[in-house]
Amino acid sequence: MNILFVHQNMPGQYRELVQWLAERGEHKIYFLTQRKNAAKIEGVETRVYRPHRTPTKDSYGLSKVWEEASGAGFGAVLAAQRIEREDGFKPDLIVGHVGWGELTFFKQIWPDVPIIGFFEYYYRLHGGPVNFDKEEPVNEHTPFLLQARNVVPALNLTTVDRALSPTKWQRDCFPPEMHSKIYVCHDGIRTDKLKPDPNAELKLGRIEKPITCDDEIVTYMARNLERMRGFHQFMRALPDILEARPNARVLIIGGNDVSYGAKSKKPGGLRGEMEAEVGDRVDWSRVHFLGQVPYEHYQKIIQVSSCHIYMTMPFVMSWSLLETMSMQATIVASDVEPVREAVTHGETGMLVDFHDPAALAKQVIDVLARPEDFAHLGPAARKHVVAEYDFLTKCLPEHLAEMNALLPEDKQISSS
Repeated sequence: MNILFVHQNMPGQYRELVQWLAERGEHKIYFLTQRKNAAKIEGVETRVYRPHRTPTKDSYGLSKVWEEASGAGFGAVLAAQRIEREDGFKPDLIVGHVGWGELTFFKQIWPDVPIIGFFEYYYRLHGGPVNFDKEEPVNEHTPFLLQARNVVPALNLTTVDRALSPTKWQRDCFPPEMHSKIYVCHDGIRTDKLKPDPNAELKLGRIEKPITCDDEIVTYMARNLERMRGFHQFMRALPDILEARPNARVLIIGGNDVSYGAKSKKPGGLRGEMEAEVGDRVDWSRVHFLGQVPYEHYQKIIQVSSCHIYMTMPFVMSWSLLETMSMQATIVASDVEPVREAVTHGETGMLVDFHDPAALAKQVIDVLARPEDFAHLGPAARKHVVAEYDFLTKCLPEHLAEMNALLPEDKQISSS
C-alpha cells in the first residue's frame, strides 16, 4: 500500500508509527516535510517542500495565520503532484497534521484518497494557557486573534475523513459539534524501551564521580525553558529546595528558545531573567543546565532522578511526562486538567498548584526527605502508562483500526 505522511517537522507525532510501518517492508511510504535536516528513516522516501508563500512582517494580523497556512498547503500539494508525476506515486492513504495548513488542499488533487488529520489544539480564551498566568495578560484584541487561528482546523475538519486528538482534553478543546469526527488515541510510548534502570550512571563535566540512583537528583525537562512549561515557577522553587536539601543536585534539560508564547525581552531569555530574579539565593554549583541533550542521555538523566518536576500550563501534554512515568520516575507536576488525565495525585505522582512555587518546593523537599513514603508512585506510574499509552499493545492497534476503516479490504494494514 502507498502511504503519504505530511508534517512540517518530520517525524513529529508519527515518530513511532512511521518507523513501525517502514520496518514491515510491506508499504511504499513517502514523507512530505519542510524540515531539510530530518533524520533519514530506512524504507521512507523523504521529500522537502517549500511553502508557496509566507506572510510578510506587516501582514494583517487576523489573516496572517491563514496566509501562512494556505501557502504551506499549496506548497505541499505542488510537491505531492511532482512526486506523482516524477515517481508515479499516488497514496492510498494520507496521514498528517492539520495545524499548519499542509493538508488543506489535498482533496482538490486526490478527492478519492482518504485522509486522517491530527487535530492538536483549538485556541480558547479560557481553559487553556491564555488567561492562565497573570504575568502574561491578554489585551482587547486577543479573542479575535485566537478565533482567527482556529480558521485552519475548522476548515480542515471538512478536508479529512477522520480526525485524531492524542488526549481527551485536547479533543474537548474543540467545539462539541466537531467531536464526533475526532477519535482519541495517543501517539504511543515505547514502554518496552523506556524502563527504569537501577544501575544507570551519568557523568557530568563538573563532577569526577558518576551520578547514580544513590545520589539526590532533582530533574526538570522541557523542549525550551519557557513560561508555558512553568520554568519561571520551577526556578522560584529552587532556593527553598536547595537550602532544605544540601546534598541535592538539579539537572535541567531544555534549550533557551521559545516553542510557545512570547520571548522574554530580558538578556539571556527567560533563563537569564530567572537567574537574575533568584540571584544569590541559589547555590549555582549544584545546578546544571544541560541544554538539549541526545535522547539516550535524557533517559539516563531520568533513570537517576530522585524527583522529576513537570510543570505546564493547561496545554498539550508533553511526551516527556509519559516517558518519565514509563521510566518509573517519582513525579511532582502541576495540577492542571491535561496533566490530571495521566497523573492521579498520590497514586501515580504528586500534583501542586502551578501558581505556587512555595508549594512546589515543599512537595519536592518532602519527596526527597521521605523517599520511602513515595516509593509506590514510580511503579504505579509505569503500570498506568503501560496499560493506557504503550505504543505496541495499546495505541498502535487503535490507530491501525482507524486507518483500515477507511481502506478497501485489499489495502488493509496487517498488525503482524
